[in-house]
Amino acid sequence: MKEPIVVIVGRPNVGKSTLFNRLTKSSTSIVDDVSGVTRDRVYGDVEWNGKHFRLIDTGGYVPDSEDTFESAIREQVEIALDESDAILFVVDGRIGLTPFDKEIASMIRRSSKPYYLLVNKSDTTALGAYKNDFYELGFEHIYDISALNGRNLGDFLDDIQNHLPFPDEKAAADVRLRLSIIGRPNVGKSSLTNSLLGYDRSIVTNIPGTTRDSIDSVLKYYGEEIVLVDTAGLRKKTKIKENIEFFANVRTYRALWDSDVAILLVDAELGIENQDQKIIQEAIRRRKGLIIAINKWDLIEKDTNTAKQFEAAVKEKVGMADYIPVITISALTKQRIFKLVDLAKKIHDERKKKISTSQLNDVLLPLIAATPPPATPTGKEVKIKYITQVGDYYPIFLFFANEHKFIPEHYRRFLERLIRENFGFEGVPMTISFKEK
Repeated sequence: MKEPIVVIVGRPNVGKSTLFNRLTKSSTSIVDDVSGVTRDRVYGDVEWNGKHFRLIDTGGYVPDSEDTFESAIREQVEIALDESDAILFVVDGRIGLTPFDKEIASMIRRSSKPYYLLVNKSDTTALGAYKNDFYELGFEHIYDISALNGRNLGDFLDDIQNHLPFPDEKAAADVRLRLSIIGRPNVGKSSLTNSLLGYDRSIVTNIPGTTRDSIDSVLKYYGEEIVLVDTAGLRKKTKIKENIEFFANVRTYRALWDSDVAILLVDAELGIENQDQKIIQEAIRRRKGLIIAINKWDLIEKDTNTAKQFEAAVKEKVGMADYIPVITISALTKQRIFKLVDLAKKIHDERKKKISTSQLNDVLLPLIAATPPPATPTGKEVKIKYITQVGDYYPIFLFFANEHKFIPEHYRRFLERLIRENFGFEGVPMTISFKEK
């Protein structure tokens, strides 16, 4: 089910990150009064009246150099217009309309996407008069808002909800496995797609960012259809390095959100890097099936233990996510690429697997009794009485216990290990939840 994507754009220091935090009810953006302080890519979910959309804050992609920041923002707006379902253009009401705001507005007006002008820092009704300065931009949807205190955001959310392309809940669900191939630029995503499909669906060169678009392909595999998403790509030539990262991240996360299982492709010569770890964290947060595929394995000099040592090093890097399978492949020579598809199919089945309540309790309760949760600070015994599995799309396990609020995080991890040791769930993130008995 594809949820709409909304991107926040605007000059630095107009309050984009504050708005992001307010709408997503989070504080994952770094917020400061210093211009251009948001340095990390931020994605969040917004829920309003039972409907959800994804929100992207572009604040982290403003270059340090003042010489290039205006051209960087122009490019960001172009990319956002390509990649999103709606645009939030944030301006600073206290400063008023600037020539650069006019330029951004002109770009946005040429788009067929829904767009909204949010005149921020209008903290009171009196300050809401700031919005009058912006009517000359010719926007239909203009709101005087305060990202800081939430003023008028409800009216804006009601409006945007009426214009976003939410998935049709009555439409028949597509039961085919949706498999995304994700990873940093130039790790071989297009080569792997082409090798699997058996024809050149994408242009492949050794220059990062040559793919022009990501279009779902259908892989016919022993009579079964698998939807394959190629996530590489830059539609336009961008001059600013921050925007290459911005665009690649939008594509990567969009594909990850829309897939059942993701293959994280890693360059064998570079290993797991910081951006890979962020992708793994996002896959876990979204409870997606995940495989780590080490590509370009044909270029590595090997002895008998090379693959095992490499896998051990990867597992050490991913820490608690050591249930993610690691496989070495070569998209070029097609080494083990179909084993990769078999593994993705297995993980897809594991995500949907249901363990009966009687089996869970028969197997796990004696093991829990042998290693019970620690007592509460007052010395009261914490007892887990009953376990059941819920969740339609990924495994959620409910543990019913007295004093459940005192069960520590390390014991939650212990319970997850018990489930995996006894019931599998390879490559599948799970949720462990405690309820009052």
